[in-house]
Amino acid sequence: MSESRAAGDDRRWLAAAASLAARGWPLSHPNPAVGAIIVAGGRVVGQGWTCAGGRPHAEAVALAQAGSAAAGATLYVTLEPCAHRSVRGPACADLIAASGLARVVVGCGDPDSRTAGQGLARIRAAGIAADLVPSPEVAASLSGYLSLRRRGRPEVTLKLATSLDGCIALAGGESQWITGDVARAHTHAMRAKADAILVGGGTLRADSPRLDVRLPGLEPRSPQRWVLTRGDAPAGWRALPSPAAITAMGDVQHLFVEGGAGAAAAFLAAGLVDRILLYRAPIVIGGGLPGIAQIGLARLADAHGQWCIADRRQLGSDSLDVYTRAPCSPA
Repeated sequence: MSESRAAGDDRRWLAAAASLAARGWPLSHPNPAVGAIIVAGGRVVGQGWTCAGGRPHAEAVALAQAGSAAAGATLYVTLEPCAHRSVRGPACADLIAASGLARVVVGCGDPDSRTAGQGLARIRAAGIAADLVPSPEVAASLSGYLSLRRRGRPEVTLKLATSLDGCIALAGGESQWITGDVARAHTHAMRAKADAILVGGGTLRADSPRLDVRLPGLEPRSPQRWVLTRGDAPAGWRALPSPAAITAMGDVQHLFVEGGAGAAAAFLAAGLVDRILLYRAPIVIGGGLPGIAQIGLARLADAHGQWCIADRRQLGSDSLDVYTRAPCSPA
């Protein structure tokens, strides 16, 4: 097999492993959602993703499924296999070392100091070839975990649902519903991918939002509920005194900021928004409440070059634009 073809196969299998990983999130919390595929002779002989509660790990599931077929095969795994034992199971690097695998391909090194290169080193010490092949699909699948480990805070997604003229409600406060059923269902699917959701204190007092997931079969994936307030949080909620305090949210990897205008402005002004989901309904309100409050912008020039369009789709009569922080990766 040519070197270019082999590299292409590595990228393809890692992308497939990243797709598997998506099945584990957010039920794998507090662990990252990892995907693993074992390939022998071009055929999948084992696969897995991190299970609910974080155990067993993806590699352990894939190895158990492959059984003796793992001998001489290649393991594709999105995150570097862990090198530390825990009360819940052995280190995946040790399982792999004893598996008979011929090769391991890893899509992302683990920044956790308990592993950080040690997993790959232990696998190589067992005589198994181990390669680190960076993959954009893998990086995207681990974005929340990598943010928490590298930046000390969760990945933040800001959701806005507005009219064409950027309003989230009438001047008197009426806001249900600006977008239609399809867009709202998509929002619930996005909630199901977060492990914490946040609104401002004003939104909580005015709307008493449930912030749960109301899609059949996904109700157990309703995220933790947080409110941006300097006072005490009501029962069933957790308080965040300021956006800067997201560094103290524990093991939260994905934070979904859903409302209102003040909370959106606070996170944007602090430079803590990584992604924006902008749902727009084909209506004009005129003079309504804006989706984002003042963020202290002094010059129009400072507003340019901050965001890139990453996705665009139609949701019934509404549209969704997804923006990520610039500079954007090439398509």
